[in-house]
Amino acid sequence: MADFPAPGVIPPAPRDYHGINWTGATTLYMKEVRRFWKVGMQTLAAPVLNSLLYLLIFAVAMGGRPKVEGIPFALFIAPGMIIMAMLNAAFANSSSSLMQAKMMGLTQDFLTPPLSPVEQVCAFAAGAATRGIVVGLVTAAAVYAFVHFTVPHVWAVLYFGLGAALLMGLVGVVTGLWAEKFDHLAAVTTFIVMPMSMLSGTFYTISRLPEPFRSFSTYNPFFYMISGFRYGFTGVVDGSLAVGVAVVAGLIVVMSGVCWWLFETGYRLKS
Repeated sequence: MADFPAPGVIPPAPRDYHGINWTGATTLYMKEVRRFWKVGMQTLAAPVLNSLLYLLIFAVAMGGRPKVEGIPFALFIAPGMIIMAMLNAAFANSSSSLMQAKMMGLTQDFLTPPLSPVEQVCAFAAGAATRGIVVGLVTAAAVYAFVHFTVPHVWAVLYFGLGAALLMGLVGVVTGLWAEKFDHLAAVTTFIVMPMSMLSGTFYTISRLPEPFRSFSTYNPFFYMISGFRYGFTGVVDGSLAVGVAVVAGLIVVMSGVCWWLFETGYRLKS
């Protein structure tokens, strides 16, 4: 005889497989993807234009200068331009999505459905990573028209590219949950994300920096992501590749745990 819920008790929605609500998580993920896809000129075209302008300005400014680690300067900075666009896009996607949901009172859209904190984290982080990857692909195609690069180490491009996009998506989730107004998002972008990305060896090799700035750069996680990503294109790594692999993996685990805890406790989501 079937068991019926007590009066007034709403039974939980059935899970699709092994207790995971695949349908709900996929729906939330697709919502995040469609959100940035609808405004492609802002989310896709703008990063590409910015990257090309950076490439043009620095390539012209360094015209005729010596090569960097034996690599033409334009080829040296091209991978950095690509991954910087990916980092900023992934961070902006998850942080702005959660901030808009809070400001417009739409948090119940993903709190009311039977979605666990793990499923919520995965959906928001995957949506942000997707935007970062799409921006990276479009930027790479645009940059290739001016800098004909090759990819001798595909694994490094995939590992550091995907890892960086996922990591910044998770950082965006934390920022979006913490921020109470859009000024907070702008402050994090202006005073944390942009300085760390610009001062991570994107336009130079840290071996040319004097101490203690050279040592300080090794504590910047953006340095390892950009250096490892550049290695995939040029075969030259600025620092330890093994340390970079471990740093990216470790930070993804840590930030995933922080995001899970924030959703589990309903931090600034539940009154």
